Amino acid sequence: VERAGWRCGGTRRGTMSATLHTSLGDVKVELACEEVPRLCFNWLALAASGYYDGTLFHRLIPGFVVQGGKPAGEGQGSGESIWGGKFEDQFHPALRHASRGVLSMATREPDSNASQFFITLAAQPHLDNKSCAFGQVVAGYDVLDRIEAVPVGRKNRPEQPIELRRITVHANPLADEPVPLAP
Repeated sequence: VERAGWRCGGTRRGTMSATLHTSLGDVKVELACEEVPRLCFNWLALAASGYYDGTLFHRLIPGFVVQGGKPAGEGQGSGESIWGGKFEDQFHPALRHASRGVLSMATREPDSNASQFFITLAAQPHLDNKSCAFGQVVAGYDVLDRIEAVPVGRKNRPEQPIELRRITVHANPLADEPVPLAP
């Protein structure tokens, strides 16, 4: 399946999938491990370690993004990468914020990737080469609709908690690879 420049289907080398089990349903994503291995390795290692289990999607801006990935759930700071700090950006020309459902790292400044991530709720081309895209939703768009419909309050905080209960990694092509060194 081709979706806005994203090759989906899990048939190419370096592609893996995971399911985000949320309090509003399941969202399956495919990651571009071959194109952006450091980003994927970090997210997969955090997911496999349980780092994201029980966290909240702390920011929701309908028509823009839903953001999570910080264990404290409040979104202050950027969380931690598997290397204990932040790491450099990794962009690939084929991975764009061209549609709803793009999985991308949430950062405040260049080269500040850690644990926070977001899923786009519409195309956001102005984020290309600013936020690092590393995945695409392949199932669960109805769940994104339910998430987007949650009322928001002050600071774009969902008024109803949206929990990321756990992440199931279905196939991890990086599992047998050596851990990439921190920058």
